[in-house]
Amino acid sequence: MTNLFTRIKDSVMADLHDLMDQKEEQNPIAHVNQYIRECEQEVKKIKRLVEKQYEIKQDISKELNQAKMMVEKRKRQFQLAEEMQEAELAQEAKSELDQFEVRVTQLNEMSDKAIKDLEMLENKYVQMKQKLKDLYVKRLELKSRENVARTKQGMNKVLETELVSKSASKFAELESYIERIEQRVQSEYRLHTLDARFQDLEKKATNSN
Repeated sequence: MTNLFTRIKDSVMADLHDLMDQKEEQNPIAHVNQYIRECEQEVKKIKRLVEKQYEIKQDISKELNQAKMMVEKRKRQFQLAEEMQEAELAQEAKSELDQFEVRVTQLNEMSDKAIKDLEMLENKYVQMKQKLKDLYVKRLELKSRENVARTKQGMNKVLETELVSKSASKFAELESYIERIEQRVQSEYRLHTLDARFQDLEKKATNSN
């Protein structure tokens, strides 16, 4: 029994934070879920042990009450046999009275120990249930952290890589396109202006002749 509780205690009281906060793990929630399932099984075992111990305590109490009743019964019979000077009956009654008194003493000790053991088991059970609750809360915390991390990762992927790079590329293409248009317009404007000036000059030269 002691080894069982030691193993359970060691299992439940393990360094949970080191287990859960390992960032290099690919799926920490899966590890937490597995650990919680194992702890739930251990809690169920303790619950059954507590129930069994309660039954044992009840059985001891029942035997103790019966033994006490037999002590009182044999006392009356022993006194009656002595009063009636029935030596043989008195001796048999006294022999069984002594046996029942020893049994009462033994059962009293067993009852006291059973009560203490039951209290110990109940305390362990409460501690384990609280530890299990802590694990549930820790799992919620990790789920929240994982969700935020994955959300940020997705946002960063979209904002810092795909959209930004695509947008930068599109803006660069658009800017280059606009520059080409501007250059063509300016070039056409200069050509147009130069041709117009030469046309005027040619007209003047013709008129002069």
